[in-house]
This record gives sequence, structure tokens and C-alpha cells, in this order.
Amino acid sequence: MVTPELSQNKSHYSPMAKASVRNKTSSWFSDGFLYLGGALLAFLLVWSVWSYAVPNNFDPKMNTKSAATTRNQQCVQEKPEVNLRYDPPEQTFYDDQELSYSIEKPIRNWDEKRKEWLKHHPSFAPGARDRVVLVTGSQPKPCKNPMGDHLLLRFFKNKVDYCRIHGYDIFYNNVLLHPKMKSYWAKLPVVKAAMLAHPEAEWIWWVDSDAMFTDMEYKLPLRRYDYKNHNLVVHGWEKLIYQRKSWTALNAGVFLIRNCQWSMDFMEKWGSMGPMGPDYAKWGQIQRSVFKDKLFPESDDQTGLIYMLYQDKNLMDKIYLEGEYYFEGYWVDIVPTYDNITEKYTELEKEDGKLRRRHAEKVSEQYGVFREPHLKEAGSGKGSWRRPFITHFTGCQPCSGDHNQMYQGETCWNGMVKALNFADNQVLRKYGFVHPDLLDSNTVTETPFDYPDEGPW
Repeated sequence: MVTPELSQNKSHYSPMAKASVRNKTSSWFSDGFLYLGGALLAFLLVWSVWSYAVPNNFDPKMNTKSAATTRNQQCVQEKPEVNLRYDPPEQTFYDDQELSYSIEKPIRNWDEKRKEWLKHHPSFAPGARDRVVLVTGSQPKPCKNPMGDHLLLRFFKNKVDYCRIHGYDIFYNNVLLHPKMKSYWAKLPVVKAAMLAHPEAEWIWWVDSDAMFTDMEYKLPLRRYDYKNHNLVVHGWEKLIYQRKSWTALNAGVFLIRNCQWSMDFMEKWGSMGPMGPDYAKWGQIQRSVFKDKLFPESDDQTGLIYMLYQDKNLMDKIYLEGEYYFEGYWVDIVPTYDNITEKYTELEKEDGKLRRRHAEKVSEQYGVFREPHLKEAGSGKGSWRRPFITHFTGCQPCSGDHNQMYQGETCWNGMVKALNFADNQVLRKYGFVHPDLLDSNTVTETPFDYPDEGPW
């Protein structure tokens, strides 16, 4: 392309300075051709660079509106799973002045009331069948045992960790909701109140303050209990109820109860054996007359539940005695197995890189599914090297310190520390650390990239 300055110089020196009209037209055509060629070359250059910078699926015909739509689809949608800000003006059971949360006053037509509430709150309906609220608690006063409050805090942290990983809600209660229903009976008023406070939840899961989760990946097999529409799940053995007549045939410190009218009616009968009932002293005598190994004279919730099952075997149609995994396990049998379990799980992860892959805490359940095929030979229950689901420190009394005299208190405290760190390692692992020594709560080690193939143990 000829610059203006060069054109002026040519006009001054060239003998053809006074060209004809034809020559001017030819020159103009030549310059235009050069201009168009340069423009085409520039366009091809820009297009080549653009094709590398823009993804292959880029459509140059896409308008501004469609581009904005694509951006919105790629971003995280700000629509919550449930609408926590919507409570319609239509009346529900909450507007009934006769409604009482007290364990003493019965609830009627609860199934219909729950159904109506869900109808008015449609965002809660999807997933309601699998929704669980974990309920636990402790006494309203500080612990007598100097270590008690610290231990209860760690027990609670363990439950919070488990619920966060699996998407469960949790409620911690530390007041008596009925002045007479103390000690082991205090759980029933709380469970009933939780049912009324959470109509969106299908299950209320009571877990004693001295019980903890020691398999953070395992999730409740709720479909198992839906198969025959069981409404109450406890860890126990039918043979011990009907043949041996033992008051330890099950453990009521951990139970899963369906949020339905059957459960309301059942807890009403169950609770009538407690201190709020007129025949409390009589029930203690009846229980001891049937279950000879019962150690104390007062009526308690566990023996009361076993007595109801003993008297009416048809209750087995609604109550599931879970014995296929440690829905609740006795700590004395479990704690000594932690070291061997850790070694076995470490071996599995060394063999299968998928199990030791770093991942976000939110997808922990998937890695529990990945691990299951490797655990087919592990067994379950006593003698198994599978992680126990729940370890229960019955008899240790971490708050009062009045432990069972059949074992030393130091055994209880060391066992709790070891169990808490065993469970905590499964949580800390997602954050890049572990306790190398299960009896040392203060020390953690950062996990290398391919841990445990190159870990501290």
C-alpha cells in the first residue's frame, strides 16, 4: 500500500506527473485491490488466533441473550433444595391451641397432620422419606467429673461431624422437658417434641451422649426398615428376649423411630412405665420378676421396652432388632480391635488407589460405597475387622465419673480417647491430617499426597 507521503514525492519527480484520467482510474483500482488483500490477510490472522482462544463449541451467531443463558447454566444455581423462608398462612396443626408437646398429653391423627403440613410446604416433600433428625443430650448442670464436660463436647462433635457428612439435622438438648422423667427416661419427652418440631423428617434418631460414631462413612440402611414398614429399630437379639429373658437383650441407648402415629402411641405406653406414671414402683417389681438379671429395682426404659416385646410378640412386626451390624456396640468388645482395623483398612487403601484418592468431604459417602466390595470378607459384629458403626460406652458415666465397678475408670477414659481419635482420623483425613497415635489427641501429622501408601504408620 502506498503512503500519502510517497505519492506526493512521485508526483513531483515523475515525468508522468500529469497522467490521463484512464491512468488515474487504473491506479485507484490497483490501490483498492492491495487494500482489500491486506484486510483479508488481517482477518484470517485474527480468525486463526481467535479459534485457539475460544472453545470448539463457540457459535459466532450466538446472541447476547443466549450467551447469558449459557453462563447462568454453568454457574451454581442459587435455588435451595428446600425453601426455608416459606411458611404459608394456611392453618396447620401448629395453630391448634390444644396441641401439647408434653409427653403426658397424647397426639392423635399425627399421620394426617404431617401429611397436611407437607402439602402446604411442597419443597420439603421430596426426600422426606429419607430425612433423619439425630437427637441427643445431656444434663443441665456441669459435670462432676473434671474431664466430663470435655468428653461430652468431643462426643457431641463426633455426632455433628457424622451428621454434616451425611446431611442429617441434629438437635442437642440439655434440659429436662418433663420434671419427673429423669435419667434414662429423659429421652422420651425429647423424642416426642422433636417429632412435632420436625414434621418434615421421617425418622428421629436418638443417640445417647456416651455413644459415638466410629464408622463415619457408613449410612443407615433405611430401605431395610421400609421393606416391612418397621417403625422402631434397636440393637438386640430376639433369643435373649424370649428364651433367656435378659434385661440386656437390647440396648435402648440408641434407637431409630419413625415419625408417625404408631410411634406416638407406642411412646405413650412406654413412657407410662416411667416416673410420670402412677404405677412406677409397681413396674420396677414386675420387670425384676420377669428378668432375673436386672440389677436395680427401679423401672427403666430399656427393661420396659423388652417387657413390652416379651408380653406382645406381635410388636416384632413393627420393631426391628438390628443385629447385622453395630447399630450400637459395647465398647469393651470394640476398643481393642481399633489397631487391627486401622491396619486392615490401610492395606485396602494401599491396594486400591481409588480408596486413598483425596476428595471433598461432601462426597465421602461415595468412597464408602467404593470400599464395600473390599469388606465382604470382613464380617460384622463381634470378631469383625469392619469399622464398628457406633461404639457405646455404657457403664462409663463420663459426666458423673461413677463408672461400673467391673472395670477401672482409667480403662474407660483411655478407651474414650482412643475411640474419639479413631473416629476423628476419618474426619481429619478430608482436611489433610491424622492422629498418628490414637491415645494422643494433641498431635496430628499432615498426610502426604499418596497417603497411606507413604504415611506416618
